[in-house]
Amino acid sequence: MLHKAVKVRLYPTLDQQQLLTQHFGCARWWWNYALNKSIETYKETGKSLGQSALNVFLPQLKKTEETQWLSECYSQVLQATTLNLTTAYKNFFAGRARFPRFKSKHGKQSIQYPQSVKVIGNTLKLPGKVGVVKAKIHRAIEGTIKTVTVSLEPSGKYFASILTEVEGDDPAASGEDKVIGIDLGLTHFAITSDGTGKISKYDNPRHFAKYEKNLKRKQQKLSKKQKGSNSKNKYKKLVARVYGRVSNSRQDFLHKLSRKIVNENQVVVVENLHVKGMVRNHNLAKAISDTGWGTFTNFLAYKLEKKGGKLVEIDRWFPSSKLCSNCYHQVEKLPLDIREWVCPSCGTHHDRDGNAATNIRAEGIRMLQVDGTSISANGGEVRPMKGRKSVLRHSPVMLEAYTIIASI
Repeated sequence: MLHKAVKVRLYPTLDQQQLLTQHFGCARWWWNYALNKSIETYKETGKSLGQSALNVFLPQLKKTEETQWLSECYSQVLQATTLNLTTAYKNFFAGRARFPRFKSKHGKQSIQYPQSVKVIGNTLKLPGKVGVVKAKIHRAIEGTIKTVTVSLEPSGKYFASILTEVEGDDPAASGEDKVIGIDLGLTHFAITSDGTGKISKYDNPRHFAKYEKNLKRKQQKLSKKQKGSNSKNKYKKLVARVYGRVSNSRQDFLHKLSRKIVNENQVVVVENLHVKGMVRNHNLAKAISDTGWGTFTNFLAYKLEKKGGKLVEIDRWFPSSKLCSNCYHQVEKLPLDIREWVCPSCGTHHDRDGNAATNIRAEGIRMLQVDGTSISANGGEVRPMKGRKSVLRHSPVMLEAYTIIASI
């Protein structure tokens, strides 16, 4: 079975908006109540509450005078909230996420329908009192609908993420194992090397910089509005819409570039960048945050998985820029302001980013060979021809680098 998700825009009526707001509030309150109950129980007993134990509280709360308004919310929405909370706990204890946090009425709101949702033409039929909601169905919804998550963005726009299950086996890997190495940067968002000597550079669109003046002007006006006034609430949405445009333009760019790369290659090699640590550099924090390197890597990963491809992440400390891609001689220092350099060992002239992309590709191929994966590096020699070895153990000029199959 394969799972697919499609996000569509919703256009609820005023009455439907009011109902959804009530459901958002009920789900948010129940999440906070259940989370607080779990924390208190853990402090007292050393054990947390499971999904069934938490759901036991719901019938009692619906009968209590102070919280009987919970009965107005569709019951499956509250039970889905419980499931999401217990899943968040499991992810925390498994080291995949941080500890669950309390939800606020400010910012994005969402609820989840685990069943009984139908797509009828250009509408979405939600269970309970919400009923049929007008939607922008931009592509066919294939398979069986499993869950639908309805969300309200800070800009005031409603969306529905429809998760479906489609019959079929996992895709088999393609026979054409084209390998590409990608070096991510700031001046150029991505520099790619396919092993044939061809270096492609994709400019950084700098999405935030395009809207920065407009955002600054609106934020200045927002700061002057009286707290709690309708005018301030109006300008909050205006500011959120600008942020939405930045996010949408970034997502559009990342989706299109990742799709292009995945369509043309079977194996993609990237660096495992520590973005969280890199943004601590206050001079580059804004530029790094604007690029979306992490999101781009995630897009590559799921699109490659969908077609049976493979994403390889090399060590972040691998000296891709300092190694000569021709002889693998490693220079001791290479400051960021030096964009081109000549290898002192073999005299090859290098573009810094293009050379890094070529070395990233070669290291990715070496890692695949060590893991026993047979690939064909179409169009390029990746073994060192001459020069000294690198002092680093994970350098591609180590002995195992020479074990790459003869077809390379």
